[in-house]
Amino acid sequence: MIDQREPTFVERERASQAAFFRATLPDECGFDGCDYRLSPDRRLSNLNPQMRDIADRYFADNAIAWHQHAAHGLSSQVCCLNFLMPLATRPDILAKLVQAVIGGDLPEMQVVENGPDGKPWFVGFEWIGRKDYLNEWPRAGLPKRGANVTSADAVLRFRQDSRVETLLVEWKYTEVYGKPPEPEREAERLRRYQNIAFRPSGPLRSDAGLKLTDLFWEPFYQLVRQQMLAGRMQAAQEDGAERVRVLHIAPAGNQRLTRVTSPALRPLGDNAFNVYSSLLEYHDDFISRSTESLFSPLIADAPKGDAWADYIRDRYTFLAALAAPSRGEMTTA
Repeated sequence: MIDQREPTFVERERASQAAFFRATLPDECGFDGCDYRLSPDRRLSNLNPQMRDIADRYFADNAIAWHQHAAHGLSSQVCCLNFLMPLATRPDILAKLVQAVIGGDLPEMQVVENGPDGKPWFVGFEWIGRKDYLNEWPRAGLPKRGANVTSADAVLRFRQDSRVETLLVEWKYTEVYGKPPEPEREAERLRRYQNIAFRPSGPLRSDAGLKLTDLFWEPFYQLVRQQMLAGRMQAAQEDGAERVRVLHIAPAGNQRLTRVTSPALRPLGDNAFNVYSSLLEYHDDFISRSTESLFSPLIADAPKGDAWADYIRDRYTFLAALAAPSRGEMTTA
C-alpha cells in the first residue's frame, strides 16, 4: 500500500539534508546507513566551509562542548552555528536581525567577546553568563559551556535608545517533545531552581496555581531555565545590559514543536509558546520568532555571491516556504 500521508517536517528535512550531503559531501555522508549523517569524527564537515576551522578553534579556546549529534544533518547546534557564526563579524546584518525581532530604530551591536583571531565578535555561542546565577556550576573547576549547565545557544548584545540590552537565543530546528520528565532528577532540579523560579525572585507568576514540577516537561523546562538566567543577568546588569530577554527561534514548519506537553498546562492553551509566555510576570521578556520570518529577508537582501547567504539558501531549503508567522510566534516586543 502506498503511503499517501503528508510527510512530517522532520521527514522532509531528513530528505533535504540527505540530498545536500550527497551533492556536497558524497564521500563523507552515509554514516550508519543514513545519508543525512556524517561520521562523528567528521562533525566539522557539517558546518559552512567558511567556518569549520574558526568554529573548531572557538570551541576549543572557550572550552565549549560539542553536542553529541554534531555530525547529524539535523543538529540544531550546527544549524545555529551555520546561520549565526558567519555573522559574528558582520554587525550590520545582525542589527537588521535584532530590529526585525524587537522593532524600533536600527540598534548598534555591541561586542560579546573576541573570536579566535582576536577580532571582536558580535555574537557568542553556548552562553552561560559570567556567574553561577542558577546554582549549577561545579564546586571545583570551571563550568563547561554547552554541557551540564544552562546555556543559551547564542547571545546578542546591542544598544538601542541609549540602553544596552541582551538577547539570549534558544535555537530549534527539528526538535519534537513529549517524553515525560525523569523522576530521578526532580529533587536536584527543585534544589537548584525552586527559590529562583517564581516571583518575586524569578520570572514566573506566583498566582498561576502551578508547581515548578509542572514545567519539567520540554520545551518548558529549557525555556524556564533560560528565563531565569536572563533575569539574573539583568539583575546583575551583566556587561552593562539593563534588560535581558529570551529569543526563541524555530522553523514555522515544525508545528509539532508547538504542542503543549505538560498535562498541567494543557488547560491554558494549545500552543506551547503562547502558554509559556502567559506564565511570565512580564510577557514580553520572552519573544518567539520563526526562522523563516527573520532570515528569509536577510538572505534575499544579501549581495549576489554572498557565501553565507548562498550556503544557507542551498542547505536549509525550508526557508523557501512561505515565511509567515508560525502558530508559536509571539508578536510582542
